Amino acid sequence: MRKPIISAKGAKPKGPYTPAILAQGPMLFVSAQGPFDPATGELKAQTVAEQARQVFENITVLLEEAGATWADVVKTQIFLADFADFAAMNEVYGEYVKEPYPARTTVHSKIGQSLVAADVIAVVPQK
Repeated sequence: MRKPIISAKGAKPKGPYTPAILAQGPMLFVSAQGPFDPATGELKAQTVAEQARQVFENITVLLEEAGATWADVVKTQIFLADFADFAAMNEVYGEYVKEPYPARTTVHSKIGQSLVAADVIAVVPQK
């Protein structure tokens, strides 16, 4: 179960995220994923958009393995080497998440050789 919490007294979201999500059920915590090709372990993507897509695809396969999808994600945390790349990352991120959007934190962080990384928390649907 995931229920968006949006207060009329709070600031309106300015992107694909929800201020708070009330979640109940088995939780999946996905460690930060980088933009590494699963077949080679190498960083192939060069642009922030390409790297973001690889990061989100790497998260997708872990969600699927647990029996979840992006629709079950309640919280994301995005790490950007350069905050000037926010718009490019955000455009790709918007391809993966749908309303009600997960709660999200985006931070500037030195993340090794990659330009973007992300982790998520999801509620896995019970069968």
